[in-house]
Amino acid sequence: MQHRTAGHESAAITGTGIFLPGAPVRSDELDQRLGMPRGWLEEKCGVQTRHYATEADSQESMGVAAAHAALTDAGIEPGELDLLIFCGAVGRQPVPATAPLIKRELGLSAHAFPAYDVNATCLGTLLGLDHAAMAIATGRASTVLVVVSEMPSQAIPWKQDPTTAGLFGDGAAALVVQAGSTGDMRLGPLLMETHADGYEYCQVGSGGTRYNPVTEAEAFEDNAVFSMDGKGVFRLSSKTFPRFLEQVLDRTGWSLGEIDLVVPHQASPHAISLMIKRCGIRPEQIFDVARTMGNQVAASLPIALHQARLAGRIQSDMKILMAGTSAGISLGAMAVTT
Repeated sequence: MQHRTAGHESAAITGTGIFLPGAPVRSDELDQRLGMPRGWLEEKCGVQTRHYATEADSQESMGVAAAHAALTDAGIEPGELDLLIFCGAVGRQPVPATAPLIKRELGLSAHAFPAYDVNATCLGTLLGLDHAAMAIATGRASTVLVVVSEMPSQAIPWKQDPTTAGLFGDGAAALVVQAGSTGDMRLGPLLMETHADGYEYCQVGSGGTRYNPVTEAEAFEDNAVFSMDGKGVFRLSSKTFPRFLEQVLDRTGWSLGEIDLVVPHQASPHAISLMIKRCGIRPEQIFDVARTMGNQVAASLPIALHQARLAGRIQSDMKILMAGTSAGISLGAMAVTT
């Protein structure tokens, strides 16, 4: 893919790259660690394998590896970037943002362009792409790198809720966004809505201002792992997502039947099955890697998009919908055309 000079025109994904740490970890291996019968975890959460970061991996090293792969795919050098956006759900630390660290690890400290984080938990990559598209449309940037690197394995609740813990895997992805032309994955607008009644349904309570690590040390420790009210997420998502999808289709002018590919957030195999059933999506329209990747939080969508490219599922003249839900509870979707 060739580098392009941006004007006030639509943005497109011109390069993708991913990094998957370690070897796949099978659910039957985890059954043994948990002292459960073989097949128990896969039956409960639907995930067969997932990747976990090794001692050699860090959040920044995974993100940088994915970034180099995406830059190579786009045919550009790191020095051609003029904006870097990091959009992981949980960064390396609360302060500072993770994007400056990714920029430094790419060897770009001497380049004055901005690097900042955006966060919409599992929908973070869609928000990052939207920021990239707006920067290109307004002429503030011409070549943007969107990076996401997730390590949920460090804070999943194996003791408290192993069937939730079994859903998650680690991984990183990066996307190069430039002014679009025929053949690239051209970005439409981001549609997003938040149903804050579900604020407590998915959370990591510690690490911000909620618990003082000095005066509330016990509460800080108790709330340092992820917790999820799966039934609450199910009820709210199943109630709101079909109507949200209707609004997305109205905005794009597409019918559900003419969408060539739906790339969902890989929340869980069960969640994807629910989307198919409740929204009337045909199974062959869905690109589903949740069983072999698990839920990689904000990295799920771009990793699935990259793998869809590798599998030959993305061709020219296609209508593609990236969609999903996130903690909050938010719903989001972005149309992509090739």
